[in-house]
Formats: sequence, C-alpha cells, structure tokens
Amino acid sequence: MKAWKYDEYGSVDVLKLATDVAVPEITDDQVLVKVVAAALNPVDYKRRLGYFKAIDSPLPITPGFDVAGVVVKVGSQVKGLKEGDEVYGDINGKGLDGPTQFGTLAEYTAVEERLLALKPKNLDFIQAAALPLAIETAYEGLERAKFSEGKTILVLNGAGGVGSFIIQLAKHVYGASKVAATSSTGKLELLKSLGADVAIDYTKENFEDLPDKYDVVYDAIGQPEKALKAVNETGVAVCITGPIPPPGISFLLTSDGSILTKLNPYLESGKIKVIIDPKSPFPFDKVNEAYAYLESHRATGKVVIYPIP
Repeated sequence: MKAWKYDEYGSVDVLKLATDVAVPEITDDQVLVKVVAAALNPVDYKRRLGYFKAIDSPLPITPGFDVAGVVVKVGSQVKGLKEGDEVYGDINGKGLDGPTQFGTLAEYTAVEERLLALKPKNLDFIQAAALPLAIETAYEGLERAKFSEGKTILVLNGAGGVGSFIIQLAKHVYGASKVAATSSTGKLELLKSLGADVAIDYTKENFEDLPDKYDVVYDAIGQPEKALKAVNETGVAVCITGPIPPPGISFLLTSDGSILTKLNPYLESGKIKVIIDPKSPFPFDKVNEAYAYLESHRATGKVVIYPIP
C-alpha cells in the first residue's frame, strides 16, 4: 500500500511517500480501516521533530492519529463493529507513551475497536476526520476542570482545531454563562459564530491585563503563565501544550471512542460544527505541503488530507 513515513527525525523534508508498505496485520481487538480521510495535528510535527524521542515507538514511523474510513476486516474479539461500517477516531490510545508506529496517513490502518465510533450520518469523511483528537482533547480538558452549567471560561486560540471545539462544547453542551476567546483580528467573527460572547484580539489587547477573570482558562496555545493571570480566585487553568503551575492542570489525551459516541447527538443536530481550514483538503501526495502549512501557524480549524488512494 501507499503510506507516508519517515526514517529519521527532522523537518518536513524527512517525510517520504512510500508505495511498498505492507498492509498492517490486525490483532483480536482491532479492525482494519480503509482510510478515506485523515487529519493533521500539531502533535504530529512535534513528534517528527523528535520532542518525544525518548518515549516514541521505533522508526520508521507513519504519522497521523485522526482517521475517517470504512471497516474492511474485524478481529475475533470485536463486538460492536462490522465490515462496511463507516467509522472515525483517534487511533493513538496511549498518549505519547509509545504512540502508534503505523498511523493514518496510509491507505489502511489497524485500530482498536474501543478507539472508534460510528461516523455521524450528516458528516462527510473530511469533516469526520477533523474531529477526534481535537474534540476529545477539548472535552477531556473541560471534564478535568470540572466545568459545568453557569460557569465562565476563557479560551486561548479559539480559532484553532481544539479551541473551536472548546468554545462550542462550553456554550452548547455545558451551558456556560460566558465564553471569551482569543484570536487574531481576522478570526474574531468566527469566534462569535461558534458561540463566544467576548472575542479578544490578541494583536491589540493582552487578555491577562483585562479586568475580567474566569472560572476556567483553557490554554490551547502554550501561554501557561499568562493563562494563570486570567483565572479568578476559585478558578483553574487547563494547558494542553506542556506543564503549568497550580492552580493549573495539564494533560495528554487518552483517546476513547465512547466520547465521540456521547457527543454524536450534538454533531448530528448541528449544534457542534466542524471548522475545516479553507485550504483543505490537501490531496494525499501533498502531505508534506499540508504539514508545512500547519507548522506556519496560519491554519483556521483543521487541516485534512483527502482523498487517500
């Protein structure tokens, strides 16, 4: 099969498109998915740059955690999925502790059943591929912060892949009384359309110097020290890019298909929308260009690869 892989750590130039990669074997609890679309995430390039070298799986690595596709084979212990099912999920069940060696930027990928969910009927494969890692991360952070109805939240990088879901979950699922979010000037209207009550232009204002303080500050960009300055007396900050001092919580996502199943009604009703970057989708032979674009920090929403041969 065709698959993207790298044999050494480094810049986007180490990515190579191979045509002779073996189709992965599945274990008893896995299914084989014919990949229709795959999404890119910042963790992919941080991994390729060698940030997690000490705990990574062996080289060569096929990158990609997010998948949407069709089940073509099921393991003997698989109970809830069958051949022909349209599924989506984040295939990396272990965070960064030995992440999966054979990712989703390939024609086929092997995935544990528990990491997948049935694709929402109203979403195409491109939209579905854009969801799993970002929406699961957004949800898990809100859960860890014990977010609930009536609370207030500030989202740093509200127009990003994770941030766009934090705004929508906080407003439309949890029932926040006030959602504020930061972005650059051109993305302020997007924040409001997602459900933000207050849109802060970080090119003109320092959010940490504003008088309003919040029950939760969700840092989806990597500004933990500033995030803590916007927390109220009883509040908490959540950071997904690295460590944060108290009262802060940092975590790495543990993928779980049941989160996607739980959020399915909000997706099918249209309450939660998927934001795809205007340059997406990138075709399969342009994966290196798609990563270069993601690494430029100019993307709005998710960068997706489609079609995959």
